[in-house]
Amino acid sequence: MGKVTGFKEFDRVVEPYRSPATRITDFKEIYTPHDEGHLKTQGARCMNCGVPFCQSNNGCPVYNLIPEWNDLVYKGRWKEALDRLHKTNNFPEFTGRVCPAPCEGACVLGITSPPVTIKNLENAIIDRGFDEGWVIAKPPEHRTGKSVAIVGSGPAGLAAAAQLNQAGHTVVVYERDDRVGGLLMYGIPNMKLDKDIVERRVQLLRDEGVFFKCNTDVGKDVPIEQLLENNDAVVLATGATKPRDLNIPGREGPGVHFAMEFLTYNTKSYLDSDLDDGHFISAKDKHVIVIGGGDTGTDCIGTSLRHGCKSLANFELFPKNPADRSSDNPWPLWPKIHRIDYGHAEAAEHFGSDPRKYSVSSKEILRNDDGSVKGILTVAVDPQLKEIPGSESFWEADLILLAMGFLQPEHYINENLGAETDARGNFSANKVNYRTNINKLYAAADCRRGQDLVVRAINEGREVAREIDRDLMGSTNLP
Repeated sequence: MGKVTGFKEFDRVVEPYRSPATRITDFKEIYTPHDEGHLKTQGARCMNCGVPFCQSNNGCPVYNLIPEWNDLVYKGRWKEALDRLHKTNNFPEFTGRVCPAPCEGACVLGITSPPVTIKNLENAIIDRGFDEGWVIAKPPEHRTGKSVAIVGSGPAGLAAAAQLNQAGHTVVVYERDDRVGGLLMYGIPNMKLDKDIVERRVQLLRDEGVFFKCNTDVGKDVPIEQLLENNDAVVLATGATKPRDLNIPGREGPGVHFAMEFLTYNTKSYLDSDLDDGHFISAKDKHVIVIGGGDTGTDCIGTSLRHGCKSLANFELFPKNPADRSSDNPWPLWPKIHRIDYGHAEAAEHFGSDPRKYSVSSKEILRNDDGSVKGILTVAVDPQLKEIPGSESFWEADLILLAMGFLQPEHYINENLGAETDARGNFSANKVNYRTNINKLYAAADCRRGQDLVVRAINEGREVAREIDRDLMGSTNLP
């Protein structure tokens, strides 16, 4: 432990984002450059606990060795910190940017004080590693002669590919979009995760021997049965891509879009032409309503602001969370508290107030004679979600974005296969061996467990790779 009294001497200070007024004028990353001195001080706050809850089940899903690399950053031993970080996490440059940091919610220091800035430190370590040239391709020395097909190139698919390739198996990843990355590429906007960061890691995987086939939709372009016949194992890592819809009058028609449709088209157009091609859903000069909170809702807010929307409101069905933990939400559980994310801060800067409206239930979308959206009728609800009489409101709107989460994977891949699904529509496979009822077919992450975090997808990608390696070889050295 580098600084025994560091947690007493130093306050928590997170690395700042670029100013809201500046960053909403572009799609560049919101982050500012790392300051080594500041990070060493923040690393000194780690208490090196006897039981590090930050890397427990309540903390980091990939079991990052957090106290170890906190201490190494404090001591200025950055390359060693990078080695420790890569032992458990294939893609810290992704989680260091987009993970909500459950590790910080479980930090022991957080019982009495603000927790260690774990996410900042993780991001700084991997960025330093790339800047210094320490992160290089490491192809396996030997090949096993076994082949594995992975359906989906999101965080789970990429993690499984990285691990199985290191074990010496030949890995082909199938992606239905034109670029590799799945959610990382098209589901998260560029200002939160620059796509050069994603492509940099994908190129490393290519250099290590992983093969990628884009514009290939398994279940449509290629039968899943063909992959099972031609490979020793197949992994379903398709994600939970069926969105929750809003079944109210007026829903059908122009001007109402799922969040992922809005975000995907925007990122693709941005990458293809810097938005010059116009092939995206524009919020410019529109009254925008975003229905649903969470990260996806925030990303819709941030994207709409960058387009130049005229007004912005974000409906949340549930009440506003308290400023501090409630009695039924004790440490080390994830703290269910009020947070201000980047998009909320940007909207407050631009329009003068936080865009979120709590305890609001949508009742009907109103349309003009030409079918265009005119607005939306809502009603306030109490904490039990019962409607409050006399609380009806009308909100002007030209564009309504649905960001209410995801229900299950799409099932066209399974039409003729017969893979079993659970009551929620996810592929049935347990977390012990990840096998489905179909021989050689495995399922991992969101298509198995339901919508969840990027870091949990990475964890399941690593675990399914380990179990496949064990099944193929009789034993495994994969973590």
